[in-house]
Amino acid sequence: MPVAVLLGLVIGSFLNVVIARVPEGRSVWRPRSACPGCGALIAWYDNVPLASFALLGGRCRRCRMAIPWRYPIVEAATGVAFAFAWGAFGPTPAFVAAALLLSMLIAVTAIDLAHQIIPDVVTLPGIALGMVAGLALGRPGVAIPLLGIPAGSPAGVVVDSVVGAAVGGGIFLVIILASGGGMGGGDMKLGAMLGAFLGWQLCLLALLLAVLGGGLVALVLLALGRRGRKDAIPFGPFLALGGTIALFQGETILAWYLERVAG
Repeated sequence: MPVAVLLGLVIGSFLNVVIARVPEGRSVWRPRSACPGCGALIAWYDNVPLASFALLGGRCRRCRMAIPWRYPIVEAATGVAFAFAWGAFGPTPAFVAAALLLSMLIAVTAIDLAHQIIPDVVTLPGIALGMVAGLALGRPGVAIPLLGIPAGSPAGVVVDSVVGAAVGGGIFLVIILASGGGMGGGDMKLGAMLGAFLGWQLCLLALLLAVLGGGLVALVLLALGRRGRKDAIPFGPFLALGGTIALFQGETILAWYLERVAG
């Protein structure tokens, strides 16, 4: 697990570059990271996840400009997420698939909170990657007897991912068309990405959890006077939270529901 945490911290450092540059349409590969205040290039020893922020007191070494708290938060969150993924899946391809999904969800959450956008450069490749990652996650898939596709087969898992992407994106498409833009296209693509990774059943659970979480937070913000009825609230973070819960506990929640409620 320590290796997973260290890997998560490193990936989290890269995600900070993605979060800072993607909304501005800049390359995440070049040029090297530099202080936005004085333009000084950031040396490797000032770019060690978490440690450098603490040693520098959260400020640029040269100009003493404050470094946003987002940087250590994203690094720590990614390290914790990778630790949970390692605990759930161990050193398997499923860990790689889970880590990939969690990394994209962390990036989407930070970008949506800061800019109220969910970039296609994350979600569209994520839909394609989810089709492959679904095989690694060991989902049972769906059976299609007429086509000779049994449950648990690679073909059944791929079909499950395709159906999941259609369900996750289709629900938001219906909302967009019915409300005249009540939801954004970014939410639709993120829903499709979750469906590709998780399959249609866990995708529906993730969407339900997102709606419940988003509704609860909206009610609290309204009660506190922090938001008005017409103020937009980014929904991407709630989709990310719902997807994370579904990834780790979705099968358990569905089994409980079928046994205690539906059964």
